Amino acid sequence: MSDFNSSIAVDGRMYREDIEGSMAHAAMLGTTGIISPADAAAIVEGLGDVLADIQSGKADLTPENEDIHMNVEMLLTQKLGEAGKRLHTARSRNDQVAVDLRLYLKKEIAALQGLLLTLLSVLCAKGEEGLSYVMPGYTHLQRAQPITFGHAMMAYAQMFKRDFTRLSDCLARMDECPLGSGALASTTYPIDRLATAKALGFSKPTDNSLDGVSDRDFCIELAAHLSIVMMHLSRFSEELILWCSWEFKFCELDDGYATGSSIMPQKKNADLAELTRGKTGRVYGDLMALLTVMKGLPLAYNKDMQEDKEAIFDACDTVKACLSVFAPMLETLTLLPDNMKRAAEGGFICATDCADYLVGKGLAFRDAYTVTGKLVKACIATGHTLNSLPLAEYKTFSPLFEEDVYDAVSLRRCVENRKAFGGPAPEEVTRQLNLIRAFVKEHSHVS
Repeated sequence: MSDFNSSIAVDGRMYREDIEGSMAHAAMLGTTGIISPADAAAIVEGLGDVLADIQSGKADLTPENEDIHMNVEMLLTQKLGEAGKRLHTARSRNDQVAVDLRLYLKKEIAALQGLLLTLLSVLCAKGEEGLSYVMPGYTHLQRAQPITFGHAMMAYAQMFKRDFTRLSDCLARMDECPLGSGALASTTYPIDRLATAKALGFSKPTDNSLDGVSDRDFCIELAAHLSIVMMHLSRFSEELILWCSWEFKFCELDDGYATGSSIMPQKKNADLAELTRGKTGRVYGDLMALLTVMKGLPLAYNKDMQEDKEAIFDACDTVKACLSVFAPMLETLTLLPDNMKRAAEGGFICATDCADYLVGKGLAFRDAYTVTGKLVKACIATGHTLNSLPLAEYKTFSPLFEEDVYDAVSLRRCVENRKAFGGPAPEEVTRQLNLIRAFVKEHSHVS
């Protein structure tokens, strides 16, 4: 029963936050006169000693004391005697764990955002490197229209920028202090919840004591946002796996971020990208676990909620691990622009530009679309591309074709002409790069 009931193996990592919360609570108890100022000062000092002992390994956290709260209180009482027993006045483990978890996850969000900023910086560097590297853009995994590698990097930068801002939104809703909610109905002691909230760096206390101890929306929301981060990393991983294959060969992983085969000496496997793709399901599972734990719980606290920490801790740990290896893997990626261009030259990815050329000559787009479709079909049959097809052949499909059609369907011109806001033209991608760099600089204080 004790082993099954104990949570110290999971919540032990919150020892610092538990002690921080207890220090703020003790100081408030002394200020309000609920306990003597002398006892409050002794408790705060004693808690500092307990923190030092845990960090140095001098004090052990034991399953016999069930959770981090009882472990810290036991260590404190061993040092102070009666004064230590007064710490739990006007407090429950229900509001204690709620404040510990919020304090811990606020720090985790800062760490996650720092890693996202690092990845955004790497994306900018790679985007600038690939600013003029023309490659095929795909829909349905079929070559569609020409873009640049820089444009592709900025697409992922937008995803991770949104991830950063979602975490900020989550943090804003998490930034309320449940300490003082008690077990569920607050307390009859004249506590000062505003003081403890301020001391712990929260914007305000939670408004309802029942909600204060039973709310785990902040865990679920964070897990949902982390699931989106992993979805973006997984999509990016899939691209890198494809791009590094011999079928694409647009880039090559550094040896430090690839592995070999146990029997095939020629293999260079994108195992880190594959692991990231695979771990996405793990984080999704953490989200589903949290949703399932909370779905049928009446107010207020229920022991089921002890299961919240393992899931949200695992989600945070997994995303941090993936981001930590993903950025250097991308940073050391070798780009192969000749292969990108070679792929872009096939597949008739400038067909839309050919149709637009006819529109510029006065033909309605739907008619231009039909003409270009027949043109492409003829090129496939004869082994030509839009660049190699003789002008005389062009004219058999429409008299509107002139010598300038070759300029219109050149890869370089097709990319450069896409100057619409958000497009792949180098000047437009440069604008996107500058925006992401400005965003990183603006939020560089996060770590």
